[in-house]
Amino acid sequence: MKPKELKIVPLGGLGQVGRNMMVIGYQDQYIIIDCGVQFPDNSLIGVDYIIPDMQFLQGKEDKILGVLLTHGHEDHIGGLPHLFDVIEKVPVYATALTAGMAEVKLARAGKLARTKIYIKNAGEEWDLGVFHIESFHMTHSIPDSVGFAITTPAGLIVHSGDYKFDQTPIDNWPSDFAKLAELGKRGVLALMSDSTNAERPGSTPSERGIDKAFEEVFANAKGRVIISSFASLISRLQQVTTIARRHRRKICIVGTSMVDNVNLATKLGYIDIPQDSLVSLEEALHLPDRDVLILCTGSQGEPTSILGRLSTGKYSAFSIKKGDTVVFSSHPIPGNEENISGTINRLYRMGANVIYHSVLSVHVSGHACQEEMKMLLNLVRPKYFIPVHGELRHLHQHAKIGMMMGIPEHNISIVENGQTVIFRNGKMRLGEQVPASVVLVDGANVGDVDRDVLRQRERLAEGGIVMLTLLLDKSTGTLAKEPRIQQNGVMTDYEMGAIQEDLKKLVIERFNKVKATNKNNLEKDLEQNIRKYFFNSIRRSPWVQVATIAI
Repeated sequence: MKPKELKIVPLGGLGQVGRNMMVIGYQDQYIIIDCGVQFPDNSLIGVDYIIPDMQFLQGKEDKILGVLLTHGHEDHIGGLPHLFDVIEKVPVYATALTAGMAEVKLARAGKLARTKIYIKNAGEEWDLGVFHIESFHMTHSIPDSVGFAITTPAGLIVHSGDYKFDQTPIDNWPSDFAKLAELGKRGVLALMSDSTNAERPGSTPSERGIDKAFEEVFANAKGRVIISSFASLISRLQQVTTIARRHRRKICIVGTSMVDNVNLATKLGYIDIPQDSLVSLEEALHLPDRDVLILCTGSQGEPTSILGRLSTGKYSAFSIKKGDTVVFSSHPIPGNEENISGTINRLYRMGANVIYHSVLSVHVSGHACQEEMKMLLNLVRPKYFIPVHGELRHLHQHAKIGMMMGIPEHNISIVENGQTVIFRNGKMRLGEQVPASVVLVDGANVGDVDRDVLRQRERLAEGGIVMLTLLLDKSTGTLAKEPRIQQNGVMTDYEMGAIQEDLKKLVIERFNKVKATNKNNLEKDLEQNIRKYFFNSIRRSPWVQVATIAI
């Protein structure tokens, strides 16, 4: 007979920002909390995003009782289409806004028929097998965010979700402090809590704290105002549209994800923009510039986003012009700093006035800082503490805060993805390591982009490619025609033309020499000598490909 153990299995979100996914199991029953994506840094060339490794779930489909979603940000729901490639007929439970966003995402991927989504509002309770679920409201940078209290046969587990203790949120709905205190009185075995801002002292400013900055933006802007933010930052969209209307500007929303989210949030009552304030892009372009606000995506400098294309002149609908005020209303996701800086510089070059957090306080974090973390620990008073959601440095700093609040060091587990934490008879210990590798999504390819492919892409990006084609006489094995040498990304065509004859001479000499001694090493020898030639002449080492064709 198996021992009765409660397992906490992090598949993502511990050791990096994003890709959040947690599995909780008791005996052979499991629930999943969130399934998000992580955005790649510049080293992952061509990769669209990263998802959790879901190998642990394979073969457990009939044992997984449900997927609980804390809120609608991509790093918590973006991986759902991939989850329902692994499992089917497992229900999803979420608040109304989160459920709507998940439904749109699954429908676009053709996966909606593989699950059923149930709306469970903050404050509701329900049973899933041996688990009793209680959801409670937590303020974040998107409405309808919740945490979960999960009663198990082994004890009460609390998962905070992403949160901050905003006392004056845009929707006037603060976190449920009474519920958190009640859970603390009941006795919490373990708390899993958001660690993103664990290095930041004090408290995170309220969303309302940036009203003044946006008022300043609209008061000073002489032309169009273009504000870029995450499409899921519903509270921010309400905030800027309310201020825009005070300044008598019409509101134009562009971009599929932005339009979809605003329509959904409006339908559900989470955002209120009067219909007579909204205009189409075509209408906006015919209005006086000082009467227009354009909301779009691209605050992370994504090349394919609307703002990314505007900054390179590749957005066909309209262009940036002198007098435009462009606002980046977000903090850079780690790894995106270079893209954002490049976008800002290009916009300046086009004549725009660009405003971002370093210039004016047009963004506040949606995550708790140290004082709020202390408050949560004081309210919940857990016996054991597991910092979640953050890089390893964030988890360690959060653990120090836990110790400062009186939790013994041996009652705190700093773990990374794949490291199982087990509770048995009220005691915590580390269990098995489950697969939790990085799974890259590149177009239609999921997990098929290995490190060799990425290294090849890096080489192409750094040095370009030289392609040598040799046409050989079938009967004699000699060169039937002159070598054909092409290049991409190494130098200009003019520069290449100037060295073509020297390269051909080098190739013919090496061909004749190596063919006579070791025919099997011919292609390798030519690759090495061509690469050496380029390094000696221009100090670059391109990727060289040699093809021999018998005719």
